Amino acid sequence: MKLASLNHGRDGQLVVVSRDLTQAVHAHDIAPTLQFALDNWDQVEGDLQHLYRNLNDGVAHDVFPFNPKLCASPLPRAYQWADGSAYVNHVELVRKARGAEMPESFWTDPLMYQGMSYNFLSPTQDIKIADENWGIDFEGEVAVITDDIEMGTRAEEVHGHIKLLMLVNDVSLRNLIPAELAKGFGFFQSKPASAFSPVTVTPDELGDSWHDFKVHHRLTVHYNDTLFGQPDAGTDMTFNFAELIQHAAISRPLCAGTIIGSGTVSNKDKGAGSCCLAERRMLEIIDHGEALTPFMRFGDTVRIEMFDNNGHSIFGAIEQQVVRYEHRYHDEDLNHHKPT
Repeated sequence: MKLASLNHGRDGQLVVVSRDLTQAVHAHDIAPTLQFALDNWDQVEGDLQHLYRNLNDGVAHDVFPFNPKLCASPLPRAYQWADGSAYVNHVELVRKARGAEMPESFWTDPLMYQGMSYNFLSPTQDIKIADENWGIDFEGEVAVITDDIEMGTRAEEVHGHIKLLMLVNDVSLRNLIPAELAKGFGFFQSKPASAFSPVTVTPDELGDSWHDFKVHHRLTVHYNDTLFGQPDAGTDMTFNFAELIQHAAISRPLCAGTIIGSGTVSNKDKGAGSCCLAERRMLEIIDHGEALTPFMRFGDTVRIEMFDNNGHSIFGAIEQQVVRYEHRYHDEDLNHHKPT
């Protein structure tokens, strides 16, 4: 099943989307919003699946063309957005880029931060940043959405709790990260709003490509209309989604609608390319002694998408442009946040 949220109020309006992403039908008689559906999944899933089958079979009523530009994030706001860093190859490279050693424990204990969840960007919304010098970067990821999960849930108990999957652009401000982490209190200013794919899908939509709690497809990233990377999301994923959920639930329960991100998809095979600029820059430092690729500038674009084995888009595309945000800023504000 494929679901999306049209721009409508703070929490969107739930629609069911056809498998080929060309048509949609309102689901308001079943669930007005995706959060409502997740809160009542056992009661509404069957009806949503029935509507999905009717849509694909051409017998649904009041069908309309699906337009990703009219979509909000599948969850326009969420109670919990916890982003992991499951591809330790990426962690190692990015830490090298800022001169930080990587502890051995990173290979056995997942990294995770709690991100801004009250106002996600829509899949085609501009990324508004005040200063190019903050080191604007995209990060292509995969994410899951869960139902209610008890505190202390183990990885082997996660089966059935992952209800939906989607793609992520976890925007990062790289030049703000070192000083912020040096305070010992984690990301905040360096992690503005993230964006998610227009469509979220149930795991069964992936067929055999969803196993071991991993998505076994390539994540395709285009930067300024040029192919930037196509790493396989199921390869070199040190911690699968069950292990990330176990990590998140060690000391707290997770509520329905919790989003868990994979972190930047990354392969050890350099020929696969990268899903973020920081990784590309680190590889350039290794190969050439210096970073040759700048961070994003105003006007730059990024497109993040995943295709099935027949070349069909699974989630639709995240398509965004970086633009200048000037409202309420003064020179002294920007100077205070200059990287040192």
